[in-house]
Amino acid sequence: MPSEGRCWETLQALRSSDKGRLCYHRDWLLRGEDVLEECMSLPKLSSYSGWVVDHVLPHMQENPPPSETSTSARSASALDQPAFVPTSPVGDLGFSSASSATPNGTKDKHESAHTEPLVLQSSRGIRVEGCIRMYELVHKMKGAEGLRQWQEEQERKVQALSEMASEQLKRFDERKELKHHKEFQDLREVMEKSSREALGQQEKLKAEHRHRAKILNLKLREAEQQRLKQVEQERLRREEGQVRLRSLYALQEEVLHLSQQLDASDQHRDLLRGDLSAFQTRGNQLCGLISGIIRATSENGFPTAEDQAVAERALQEMRDILGNLQQEITRAREDKRRQDEEEARLKRQESQMQQGPEAHKESTAPSQGPGGKQIEDLQVKVQDSTMQWYQQLQDASKQCVLAFEGLTNSKDSQAKRIKMDLQKAATIPVSQISTIAGSKLKEIFDKIHSLLSGKPVQSGGRSVSVTLNPQGLDFVQYKLAEKFVKQGEEEVASHHEAAFPIAVVASGIWELHPRVGDLILAHLHKKCPYSVPFYPAFKEGMALEDYQKMLGYQVKDSKVEQQDNFLKRMSGMIRLYAAIIQLRWPYGNRQEVCGNALMKQYQVQFWKVILLIKEDYFPRYETC
Repeated sequence: MPSEGRCWETLQALRSSDKGRLCYHRDWLLRGEDVLEECMSLPKLSSYSGWVVDHVLPHMQENPPPSETSTSARSASALDQPAFVPTSPVGDLGFSSASSATPNGTKDKHESAHTEPLVLQSSRGIRVEGCIRMYELVHKMKGAEGLRQWQEEQERKVQALSEMASEQLKRFDERKELKHHKEFQDLREVMEKSSREALGQQEKLKAEHRHRAKILNLKLREAEQQRLKQVEQERLRREEGQVRLRSLYALQEEVLHLSQQLDASDQHRDLLRGDLSAFQTRGNQLCGLISGIIRATSENGFPTAEDQAVAERALQEMRDILGNLQQEITRAREDKRRQDEEEARLKRQESQMQQGPEAHKESTAPSQGPGGKQIEDLQVKVQDSTMQWYQQLQDASKQCVLAFEGLTNSKDSQAKRIKMDLQKAATIPVSQISTIAGSKLKEIFDKIHSLLSGKPVQSGGRSVSVTLNPQGLDFVQYKLAEKFVKQGEEEVASHHEAAFPIAVVASGIWELHPRVGDLILAHLHKKCPYSVPFYPAFKEGMALEDYQKMLGYQVKDSKVEQQDNFLKRMSGMIRLYAAIIQLRWPYGNRQEVCGNALMKQYQVQFWKVILLIKEDYFPRYETC
C-alpha cells in the first residue's frame, strides 16, 4: 500500500530529524524532574507530522509502492538509520494548536472537534502517529530499562558505599577504641611511672633522712666526744695547774729558805770586805716576785707555764746569788785559812829551825787522802776514750742512714707506700706512750718488738713488716731511735712524769735490740752534747750559727731559739736519759746478777761506788 511506504519514509524523516539525532546519556536523570515528566505525559503528535503529510507522502505516491517484505525491511532499516527532516514554519504553525492541546480537554469543543476528524480521517496520520508512539514507547521502555538499570547500579553502589561506610565506621570505632585503650594504657603507664617516681623520691628522701640522721648522730657523737675531751682537758689543766701551784709553793718555800740563808750570811760580814746589802736586796726582790705570782694566780685561777718558768728563773737566780755569796765566803775563808796556815807555817818553820832539819822534811811532804792516795783535781776535759765512743756512735748512725738511702730516695710509688707504712708503724706506738698508759705499755712494747723482729704488725688497717724491703729494718731502727729522743725533747720537756713510761719501753727495746740503743745514744748526743758529757769548744773561723747548732740550739732562718726553750728541751732529754739509765724492762726473761748488770751498765762509776762503800762506809759501820 502507498500509505505504508510513506509511513516508513515518515519514520525515516523523523529519525533524521533533530530529535531523532538526540543522544541519550546515562546521567540524564541528573538534569532534573522535567525529563521524567516528558516520559510520563500522554502521547501526542509531533509538530512535524503536518509537514510530513504535506511534503513527504506526495513524493512516495509517485513511486511504485514496495512489497510488504521490502517495506518492512526498509522501514526497519529506516528506523535504524537517521534521516534529515527539514522544518517548516507553516507546519509549525499548523500543528502548534494541536500540540498545545492538553489531555484534560481544557480547549473549547470547536477546536477539538475540528482536530479529531483531521486525524481520524487520515489513515496515514494514524500510522505515522502509531509509528511515532511505537518509537517513543520503545525509547521509553529503553529509557525505563536504562533508568531501572541505572537505579539498580546506583542502589548497588549505594549498598557498596553503605557497606564500605559501615566497614569504615567499624574500623573507625576499632581505631577509636584502640586509641582509647592506648590512651588508657599510656595514662596507666604515666600513673605507674609517676607512682614509681614518687616511691623512688620517697625512698630517696628516706635515704637522705637516714643519711642526715647518721650525720647528725655523728655530729652529736663528735660533739659529745669534744665535750668529754674538753672536760678531760679542763681536768688535766686543773691538775697541771694544781701541780704548778704546788710547784710554785715549793719554789716559794725554797726561795724563802735561801733568803733566810742569805740573811744568815751577815755573820760572815767580817770575812767579806764588800757590802752584802746588794745580795739581800736582790733576794728580797725575788721573794716579792714569786709572792706576786702566787697572789695573781690565786685570783685568776691556776698558774701558767710561763708563771712557773718565771718562778723557776727567780729561784735559779736566787740560787746563783746565794752560790756567789757562798763562793765569796768560801774564798774569804780560804784566804783566811791560807793566811792562818801561812802564819802557822812560819811559826812551825821558826820552831823547826830551832828543832832540826828532820822536822822540816816532814812538813814539806804532800798531803794524801785517807787511803794513802794523793788528792787530784776534778776532771775538766773529756777523756779520749769517751770521744772515741762518741765518734763511733755518730759513725754508726751515718752508716745506718746510708744503708736505707735507696728506700728514702726511691721514686717508686710502692716503695714510698712501704716507707710511710714502716715509719707510721715505728713512730705511732711511741707517741701513744703516756703516764696513764698502764697495762698498754706491754702491748706497745710487744708491737715494737714484733716489728723489729720481722713479724707483721697492723698499722693503718694494713699489715706491715720490715721484710717488705731489704732496707726496711735499718729504716725502722733509725726512725724508732729518733722518735724516742724526740719524745724526750718534746713530751718529757713539757710533762716530766712522762719520762718513766717512755724510758721503761726504751730500756726494754734497748736490751733486746742493742743497735737501737746505740742509735738512741747517737741521736741523744747529737741533739744534747751535754749527755756525753761534752761541751764543744768554739774554733776560729767557725760560723756562729754552726757553733750554736753544735751546742744543741735550734736555728731557723738565722734566728736562734730562746734560752728558756733551749733549756727546756735539754732538760727533757737529760731526764729521759736518766730515767733509761735507772730503769729496766720488768717483763724480761733474763736473770742476771745485780753486780754484773751494774758493772755492764755503769762500768767505772760502778767501781767508784764499790770503792766508796769499801773504804768509807764499812770503816764507819765497824766503829759504830
